[in-house]
Amino acid sequence: MPPKTSAQARKEAALAEITQKPRGRRGLLGGKRVSDKALTMFTSQLAILQDAGLPIVRCMKILEGQMKPGFFKWVVGSVTEDVESGSALSDALAKHPGVFDDLYVNMVRAGEAGGVLDTILARLSEFKEKAQRLRKRVISASIYPIVVLCVATMILLGIMVFVVPRFEQVFKDISAGELPALTQTMQKVSTFLVGKGGLFPFCGLAYIIIFILLMVVVLKLVKLTAGGKRFFDRTKLVLPLIGTLTRKTIVARFARTFGTLIQSGVPILEALNIVRDSIGNVVLRDAVTRVHDAIREGENIAEPLGESGIFDDIVVNMIDVCEETGELDKMLLKVADTYDEEVDLAVASLVSVLEPALIVFMGVAVGLIVISLFLPLLKIVESIGTG
Repeated sequence: MPPKTSAQARKEAALAEITQKPRGRRGLLGGKRVSDKALTMFTSQLAILQDAGLPIVRCMKILEGQMKPGFFKWVVGSVTEDVESGSALSDALAKHPGVFDDLYVNMVRAGEAGGVLDTILARLSEFKEKAQRLRKRVISASIYPIVVLCVATMILLGIMVFVVPRFEQVFKDISAGELPALTQTMQKVSTFLVGKGGLFPFCGLAYIIIFILLMVVVLKLVKLTAGGKRFFDRTKLVLPLIGTLTRKTIVARFARTFGTLIQSGVPILEALNIVRDSIGNVVLRDAVTRVHDAIREGENIAEPLGESGIFDDIVVNMIDVCEETGELDKMLLKVADTYDEEVDLAVASLVSVLEPALIVFMGVAVGLIVISLFLPLLKIVESIGTG
């Protein structure tokens, strides 16, 4: 018997882990939302079981048995019952659009039609893993600047609310006379935040918080309109630093989704419809619509994409060439990998710019407060010295 390769050993180990019976898993019915992580793990395990040659019903029952009680377990159980009753897996998945989107269902349907469901599930798992990694990188990179900004804001508010009023009382006790303009400005800001004479303590700070919350609500309501959504999506693409990151992120998602669908055997027009529905940016959605119309009329893909202003010229030219050679799917996946790497670099560049900017902002703000508080003291010392 020939020795097992490392890939075979890993596959058997993964299969053994999946088919192991769960122990001590109890819980109540969870919320009606399935996380990307759970769906990615389910897809990966289903691909492994299919690759091992197990019937689809048995695969689903094994995975259902491994799940903790909750909404996803109920969904998988419902899908298993439908498949066991004679429905195709894709049709059973389509009954739960909140969990399995059009991309997922159509790729599974293409795998069933071509008899390569295990291969399609493996591609789908890889697609979801890469999309999840990209999202995690962006989120993790944004955590540090947000934390620093929040801490800096809390420190500044603490100084203005608790420290400045005490100095104001000291200036009154020692009869400091007319205070410098900078000191008076700081005192006015502190008085507004503390809310002396207001309806309740810290009313100024409360007004600011209420104003910010109202602005967030108004912006969300504006974003719900077609014109507002278009304005915000266009703005996100032209903002310094953030615009570059946004553009590269949506291009990477477009290229990976479109390339994966074509590679899986989904017809190109149907693939474009799925991609269009899965894209959040209106500008790129309009470009995909133009691509769809152009292909339906017998034209090519590259020209409408180039007119959108989102894709670089080199990418548009590569799409044009690969469309003629019939290797569009491979090129799109390469573009997605390239743009994923560029997103990493863009995120690193953005963080490297934000870190010193936040430090400078914090230093300048604290410095102005300190100077405004010590100017009257210096004035008193000078008057004592001259007297």
